Amino acid sequence: LDYCASLKNLETISKKENYKFIQGDICEPHFIKQLFETEKIDIVLHFAAQTHVDLSFWHALEFTYVNVYGTNVLVAAAYEANVEKFVYASTDEVYGGSVDEEFDESSPKRPTNPYASSKAAAECFVQSYWERYQFPVVITRSSNVYGPHQYPEKVIPKFISLLQQNRKCCIHGSGLQRRNFLYATDVVEAFLTVLKEGKPGEIYNIGTNFEMSIAQLAKELIHLIKKTSSESEMEHWMDYVKDRPTNDLRYPMNSEKMHNLGWRPKVPWKEGIKKTIEWYKENFHNWKNAEKALEPFPVAEPFAQLNIP
Repeated sequence: LDYCASLKNLETISKKENYKFIQGDICEPHFIKQLFETEKIDIVLHFAAQTHVDLSFWHALEFTYVNVYGTNVLVAAAYEANVEKFVYASTDEVYGGSVDEEFDESSPKRPTNPYASSKAAAECFVQSYWERYQFPVVITRSSNVYGPHQYPEKVIPKFISLLQQNRKCCIHGSGLQRRNFLYATDVVEAFLTVLKEGKPGEIYNIGTNFEMSIAQLAKELIHLIKKTSSESEMEHWMDYVKDRPTNDLRYPMNSEKMHNLGWRPKVPWKEGIKKTIEWYKENFHNWKNAEKALEPFPVAEPFAQLNIP
């Protein structure tokens, strides 16, 4: 339950019999060990991480602590508990940027920001449990995910929320950086496929060919929310701000390996973005501090003081 989390996101499933919520911290080894001892856990999907790239430049130590140390604690406890499968959710950003080279799972890791570096390092710890113990780990690297329930610091909900409040989209640098966007339910399907079909010790790219520049994304959202196609009117709703310290141009990924498992993205952009816009109209205030997320750069001090042992 960090600054970007909201229990409201879980309300629709909270009454289900196969659901249980336990609040805790993956950086607490005693808590995690006890969890595995008492809950009879046989499969782990590890999504817990600090993920906001902008924030990682100012809070690199916290990102390293949560993403690397926390992963180490979790994978060690899962190994001790002899779980059947451990799926680690990584990111396309571990490859670094590329203008034309398409990354496959064997491409070298060349991260260019503290967030991506922490995820790449965590991957190494997870992979080492396969190499040393044949512990059944699987690593996934996903494109950008969008959809309902996402904290509005990420670009799509941020632009939607700004426009719904009659504020301009804040675009870092040139806005020519291109990103691949996957709708949330497609990513869920990908993880279910990996759980069922993914081979231990393997890495899988969860990607899409759908790609768009940040400037084009802003224009699409302005068109849909402000009901205009006029170029000058669109420019009125765009505010170019200074760039982040490094901003990769593209993350093109080859996802043939996932396609061979039977997964492909299904939700078209027009359908996914429409559902997302509708959701934020009603639910922007699901987070107490959602307003802070709409600043061009992180201004909050969202992290608790670390007591690193």
